Amino acid sequence: MSIIIKPIITEKMSGLTEKMNRYGFVVDWEANKVEIKKAVEQLYGVNVESVRTMRYIGKVKMRNTKSGINSGLTGRCKKAIVSLAEGDTIDFYSNV
Repeated sequence: MSIIIKPIITEKMSGLTEKMNRYGFVVDWEANKVEIKKAVEQLYGVNVESVRTMRYIGKVKMRNTKSGINSGLTGRCKKAIVSLAEGDTIDFYSNV
């Protein structure tokens, strides 16, 4: 089971990274803060100070078709914002 699914690379996260040394990740729904902290430290070799998590539930989506109304849910996800110790950085573009 992989705890970290992918990093969040957006304009807002880039601003947080530059100002406060925080990085965002999409993580497994069942992962807790201790597991996320250990996974980031092992994967990137950095010291994590704190972890903040947020859960997003799937939203109901409906559309009209010839055969009637189709409804369903979008996928749910959990995000983690990780604060690193001063002097530590993560380079997501090193493999590109």
